[in-house]
Amino acid sequence: MRGVRTRRGVRDAGERGWDDSLYEDGAAGAAHGTTSAPVSPASGPAGPPRQGGSGQRRGSRGKRRVLRWVASVLSLLILGTAGAGYLYYRHLNSILKKEELNLGDKPMAGHQVNAAGQTPLNILLIGSDARNSDENKRLGGAKDTFDSPPLADVQMLLHLSADRSNISVISMPRDTLLKMPKCTDPETGEVYPATTNLRMTNESLGRGGPGCTVATWYELTGITIDHFMMIDFSGVVSMADAIGGVPVCVTDNVESRNPEGKGSGLKLEKGTTYIKGEQALQWLRTRYGFEDGTDLARTHAQHMYMNSMVRELKKSTKLSDPNKLRKLAESATRALTVDQRLDTVKKLYDLGEELKKVPAARITMATMPWIPQGGRVLPKPGEAELLFKMVREDTPLDGKASKKQKPKASKDPAAPDAEIGIMVQNGTYTDALGAATGRAAAVAGVLAQKGFTQAKADTQRNPQERTTVYFPSVDLEGDAQAVAKSLGLPTGSVKKSTDVSGVTLVVGADWRTGSTYPKSAAKDDGKDKDEALKSGRALNGEDTEACMEVQPGFTW
Repeated sequence: MRGVRTRRGVRDAGERGWDDSLYEDGAAGAAHGTTSAPVSPASGPAGPPRQGGSGQRRGSRGKRRVLRWVASVLSLLILGTAGAGYLYYRHLNSILKKEELNLGDKPMAGHQVNAAGQTPLNILLIGSDARNSDENKRLGGAKDTFDSPPLADVQMLLHLSADRSNISVISMPRDTLLKMPKCTDPETGEVYPATTNLRMTNESLGRGGPGCTVATWYELTGITIDHFMMIDFSGVVSMADAIGGVPVCVTDNVESRNPEGKGSGLKLEKGTTYIKGEQALQWLRTRYGFEDGTDLARTHAQHMYMNSMVRELKKSTKLSDPNKLRKLAESATRALTVDQRLDTVKKLYDLGEELKKVPAARITMATMPWIPQGGRVLPKPGEAELLFKMVREDTPLDGKASKKQKPKASKDPAAPDAEIGIMVQNGTYTDALGAATGRAAAVAGVLAQKGFTQAKADTQRNPQERTTVYFPSVDLEGDAQAVAKSLGLPTGSVKKSTDVSGVTLVVGADWRTGSTYPKSAAKDDGKDKDEALKSGRALNGEDTEACMEVQPGFTW
């Protein structure tokens, strides 16, 4: 359950939620430690827990497995640093809340595997501002929003590379303006029509739940999203408390409280301080007092905290106590809402195992590049799309090459060119330019001139950015490689796919004209990527020098 939807409607979405400036009584908020925060990752140790603790079964093997499930919950939220346990399996499964993944009209595209047959993984982390329990109301404040439709005030897309060598995280500011897709509430059946005007992205959660937030991301980015995980205020508090302390840094003494009493109440001395529990949440929700006092500064602080937590947990043993882990497991599972394909803690654990393969040095966090639009922001033309493209194409944000295996020549030799059946599809469509007409027939003609006389144009259209040759099974891999080589396509353009029944060439948006594949299509736009990453304030997971700049007027 996401809580009561009173259908009172969402007022200006920027005026409530995890925003630190929205408490009607700043003093009361400070007294209660009011903190509302984004998805705060948490995790357990990298190795198995020590033996001991009540409720463990006999045998060292059983003891080592007691808490293994925790890795799933915590390492996913902390970007994969946990490892431990399996107790309370049925009980925890029963309290794990599930919802549908995609509630929009558009079906989600499947993944395209890399040349080595590996598949990337994309997870949308959502911070809900739902004030539907006594604890969440205390932490969230803003009494006039109690039991209102929730807002997705924190949205972070976590991309795990296909070769499991790196992780990229892109945050979208909650006040990003965009159009919402049509969504259907899975609980009530209420249909929310697609919007014709721009709305704040955090409103998506109130239009049918986290599945609509996923659909909104997919509509904007074209990124296939495999899973979502959503957490509320109280869940963040309990996990941050259990971690036991994460170091953060500020450039000066800071107190997040303005003359009107608005702010998170965070008060820290200059330098590095270990924070936990509600103080950690104050950090995560602070905007008054950081940099320029905007939501964008808060996003940067969130990235610093998450990276610091990864480093801390990799070197600490704070979560090796079985009793502490069980408490954390209980609170975390109660706090989480996940998609239906993550309906057991075993599946969560498996995700955690994948994520923990990545070292902190290969974790990069960035904010979607933006431009101002009144008091809100819009995705920055060119640069925002380039970051999304890097995720779609599994390109690391840290600039280091993935450990992708170069495709080897097929053991099954290619058939004679004239005997290879090839279906050619036009995939040149883009929103800006539409489709280049006749491309399937034109390229089929090029292949025929090269001796591939069975090449035929297919009426099916499969829009995609890069020209790709797909094959369904190993016995056709050599044929697909021969087709790519004849056209001068890069080696990575040959991919296995169960969505095709034979060798299929999709002419992408990178080859809209001419009979020769453009050499420039395979070149890296490195300079543009550098600019996009600079705009997104990319932060590496091992940057121990990161320190939040304090906003003038908020020092003491």
